[in-house]
Amino acid sequence: MMLGYLLARAGIDVIVLEKWKDFFRDFRGDTIHPSTMNVLHALGLLEAFLALEPDRAETLGGQIGGTEITVADLRHLPAHCRFIALIPQWDFLAFIGREVERYPGFHLHMETEATDLLIENDVVRGVVASHGGRQFTIRAGLVVGADGRHSTMRDKSGLPLKNLGAPIDVLWFRVSRKNGDPERPFGIFDRGRILVMIKRRDYWQCGFVIPKGEFDGIRARGIEDFRADITRLAPILADRMQEIGDFDAVKLLSVTVDRLKTWCRANFLCIGDAAHAMSPIGGVGINLAIQDAVAAANILVPAFRRGTPALADLKAFQRRREFPTAVTQAVQVFVQNRVISRALASQGPTKVPLFLRLAQHIPALSRIPARLVGLGVRPELPDMQLFP
Repeated sequence: MMLGYLLARAGIDVIVLEKWKDFFRDFRGDTIHPSTMNVLHALGLLEAFLALEPDRAETLGGQIGGTEITVADLRHLPAHCRFIALIPQWDFLAFIGREVERYPGFHLHMETEATDLLIENDVVRGVVASHGGRQFTIRAGLVVGADGRHSTMRDKSGLPLKNLGAPIDVLWFRVSRKNGDPERPFGIFDRGRILVMIKRRDYWQCGFVIPKGEFDGIRARGIEDFRADITRLAPILADRMQEIGDFDAVKLLSVTVDRLKTWCRANFLCIGDAAHAMSPIGGVGINLAIQDAVAAANILVPAFRRGTPALADLKAFQRRREFPTAVTQAVQVFVQNRVISRALASQGPTKVPLFLRLAQHIPALSRIPARLVGLGVRPELPDMQLFP
């Protein structure tokens, strides 16, 4: 949606295919980081976005072995918004959809699924799509695979994929919020269990982190055992556990961390999770995807004005975005393997890692994770000469 908005704003005809009838997909990433709000500010959209009244998190906290800590302090970032905006992703997508309506070159086709690539003489010429049981083709000068970590377009392209490994999965569920609950998102680590709680207006979106493949065993032990695990970690939720009626209310996110070795071929490009599936650690996936969209638009608009983007243009995009992606994934894999996996394997009280202990006494240290989460590596801004 963001790439389509930028291209349409630059006067380029765009068709966006969305296979569902609406954007309402629960348990998607719901964090809009300062890097993304910098982009919205450059485009003149920030004021309208903030008018949606997202919740704001200036700090990210945690509770490790019963000790409350501040993990990241965003209040010192060199950004227009020194906080993370918490808003359901469908609201953000709908916001971009409303803003892009003013550009006649933008066409959004709902309930339309891209099922295959149209390839002629080894060159991508468009997609095969379906809508209402009818199959048809759409020809295009460029096809962008932005269809997520299980990308059909990526699979059909034959581009080679590198799996970086993920030893964890996450069980998502929701419980109501009450007066007196904490105001900021936070995570709880203790005795081999990890729970992440993300504030929404009237409920908590909760993520229960488990070793990969353990969900079947949790289901076998029953919903009461699951509720008891959550209650031991977060006693404030004890009076709300009956809201989790059964395991139908618990959704499994199978965590994947991977990256395409080659992100493009002639007339075809992958961005976002289709190019590099991110771990949920730090909640940075949606923001890296938007950074991809901005970097791609900065390269593609001049290329379209010359004619059709060449393979060299698409490779230039990969060179631009591969380094920040690789660094971010390396940090995520380190945290998965060296912190989270060890915490899940522990049966005793969890100790606060040395860096976080130091950060409680040297507050400036909490600005380091804030920078990584809030702005990331090589944040992008639109070239406003291209997007009047």
